[in-house]
Amino acid sequence: MRLIAAGTPPEENLHVLALPNDADALAVPLEGVDRIELDFPKFTDGRAFTQARLLRQRRGFAGDIRATGDVGIDQLVQMHRVGFSSAVLKEGKDPADAERQFARYEAFYQGDAVETAPLFARG
Repeated sequence: MRLIAAGTPPEENLHVLALPNDADALAVPLEGVDRIELDFPKFTDGRAFTQARLLRQRRGFAGDIRATGDVGIDQLVQMHRVGFSSAVLKEGKDPADAERQFARYEAFYQGDAVETAPLFARG
């Protein structure tokens, strides 16, 4: 997962779709979209987790799905597992602390949006 510090200027020449939390991820047009930004307006609002999983697994979106808003370090591993490929960290969060979260978990038994096969079925 690519981690972006808050305040980093956006990339140019990308077609970005900022999807509201109440939008139906199965119904939005994705043609020509390079990145989809899903917002976490507050820590307790997890609708973007569902949207990311639907976009990756049901819609087959292969571009960047970016988490924005109230993104905490403790959420990053789960975000990655449901399909997020990048995240803008909350102001004041150290990207090195965030990277350590991924080192804590070597593997997961269940399949997910990144590694679809369960652990026992991997070669």
